[in-house]
Amino acid sequence: MKKNHLARTGAGVLALSLVLGLSGCGSTADSSDAQSGEASSGAASSGVSTEEQAQDAYAYLADFQLSDGFDENGYLKGVKAADYVTIPDLDTLTLSEEANTVTEEDVSEYITDNVLSNYVTTNEVTDRAAQNGDTVNIDYVGTIDGVAFDGGSATGYNLTLGSNTFIDDFEAQIEGHMPGETFDVNVTFPENYQSTDLAGKDAVFATTLNYISEDVTPELTDDWVKDNLNQSMGLDSVDALNAYVSDTILFDQQANELYGQLYDAVEVKEGLPEEAEAFFTDYYLYQPYLYSQQYGVSLEDFLSMTGYAGVEEYLEAAESQKQSMIKQILIMQAVAEQKGTVCDTDTLNAEFERYFGTTDSSSYVEVYGENYLKMNVLHDLVMQGLIEQSNA
Repeated sequence: MKKNHLARTGAGVLALSLVLGLSGCGSTADSSDAQSGEASSGAASSGVSTEEQAQDAYAYLADFQLSDGFDENGYLKGVKAADYVTIPDLDTLTLSEEANTVTEEDVSEYITDNVLSNYVTTNEVTDRAAQNGDTVNIDYVGTIDGVAFDGGSATGYNLTLGSNTFIDDFEAQIEGHMPGETFDVNVTFPENYQSTDLAGKDAVFATTLNYISEDVTPELTDDWVKDNLNQSMGLDSVDALNAYVSDTILFDQQANELYGQLYDAVEVKEGLPEEAEAFFTDYYLYQPYLYSQQYGVSLEDFLSMTGYAGVEEYLEAAESQKQSMIKQILIMQAVAEQKGTVCDTDTLNAEFERYFGTTDSSSYVEVYGENYLKMNVLHDLVMQGLIEQSNA
């Protein structure tokens, strides 16, 4: 399938402060450890001995750094993109009215789905009866002929009524009961139930409805924005947040439309640079390698635990995505080369707050490395230039 949308390299770095700021995870890079390729420590801190590492063909990944693949200007290290990519006449790129338009509804929906949703709290409701669609917290003990059976009991279990998570009719019998009530739920296990010792049998579940969980979305006010987004992003009002989100949505729409046209028009030579191939192979192996060290098993064994036959099958599954990522980087770099755009240290420092929502780059540099950040900012600088050119 053709990858003609501009992907954010690193699955989080270029979601910019919308990931690290608006998500409620805070503004420091420490909150991003679970993202692909973003942990800064390797096997050296995993408790794996030097001797064990020496016997591991992938022990070198402990020293993998995201910035190793890029130079001081944010370009692929040792690669001239123009040798691999032929860029079309950039004056032919155009932006539609749709791409240039962001509605109030777009902004409101984005804030609800991607900002406020990360600050939702839960209320324990006890003053009304449970109904279909509610998430209820229950205790239950299941018995057959008065004898409790294995796996039939739980305490503090959250169940959404109407989800059909439990066997037929169980959830419906909770509806109408008040929190604090204890009652029997009578069911018959299906004849084809996976536990054959329960299949077809009648069971009684003594059930206590503890409370009904209701999600509470915070009200979007100037005070809420100041309290939650000022420190990480410098936003101090609803208007400021709306403007920020509007600009971000607009940029994404414009960038995706232009990149789609660019992708369709470029010519990419067969055979991608070996340096990039090697780097991104390690890029895809790095995170599972770190997990393998945490579990104290080899990378091969860890990938087998996750459903792959081993490293080879895992890399085969990742190959299409890897090729698309390399091609995107080459395309963006080729445009940068043609226009003479670079992201040196001065440019990174000047643009950092705008792209990452904070003036303090130290935590980001510690996790990602300076050159990797430069590559991401370089790509957005390239796209911003193309947007301005297309709208001129």
